[in-house]
Amino acid sequence: MFDLTGKVALVTGGNGGIGLGMAQGLARAGARVVVAARDAAKSAAAVEQLRRSGCDAFALSVDVSDEASVQAMLAQAVERTGRLDILVNNAGINIRKPVQGLALEEWRSVLDTNLTSAFLCARAAYPHLKRAGGGKIINIGSMTSIFGASFAPAYSASKGGIVQLTKALASSWAADNIQVNAILPGWIDTDLTQRARREVDGLSERVLARTPAARWGQPQDLAGTAVFLASSASDFVTGTVIPVDGGYSIQL
Repeated sequence: MFDLTGKVALVTGGNGGIGLGMAQGLARAGARVVVAARDAAKSAAAVEQLRRSGCDAFALSVDVSDEASVQAMLAQAVERTGRLDILVNNAGINIRKPVQGLALEEWRSVLDTNLTSAFLCARAAYPHLKRAGGGKIINIGSMTSIFGASFAPAYSASKGGIVQLTKALASSWAADNIQVNAILPGWIDTDLTQRARREVDGLSERVLARTPAARWGQPQDLAGTAVFLASSASDFVTGTVIPVDGGYSIQL
């Protein structure tokens, strides 16, 4: 029931960090993987890594905050593969500033990249998923989907929005056999969070103290949950959010 052989999965921001970790998991389960991101060189390296593991993978360039770019990218992906079964909305950025120091331009940049992109990609993917007889959308939230963060107001707002968008899409498209769920990663060791540790004093110590698993997560820790939500094993699971956080969110 976890076999993804013959399925096509498109992962935005799939060229590094959590995105690549999930792409690797989907690939190991048998999916053909499309890596959609802005950095062509980084995407090429990610595709090469996926191909070395035996996966049929390729990359497409996209600006996920631009409607025309998203439409063109989805059209290219389906033209090349003939179908689309799985969409992972993972692309994201963060600008760590207090509210009073955040410019409107910065706010919009984070919201457009993290939240509006998920709307644009899901909307563009919908007819292809429907034509395939159903499909899966996995949106990537965050611990800031449920907790506040004074140093990341725009990021927190965007990831809170991801949860509500997930529920709206799940309700809207259940009749089309499209399940939409969200993963809320905890503190995962990526380039993004390594920068956070440099910018936020004491962050690593606080994360380790609160996490029952007593470690930072690794991108591959997301792979199993992504495969579950992308497979027929989750056909009656929709509109839900799953923390993958080593227990961080259960602690007082």
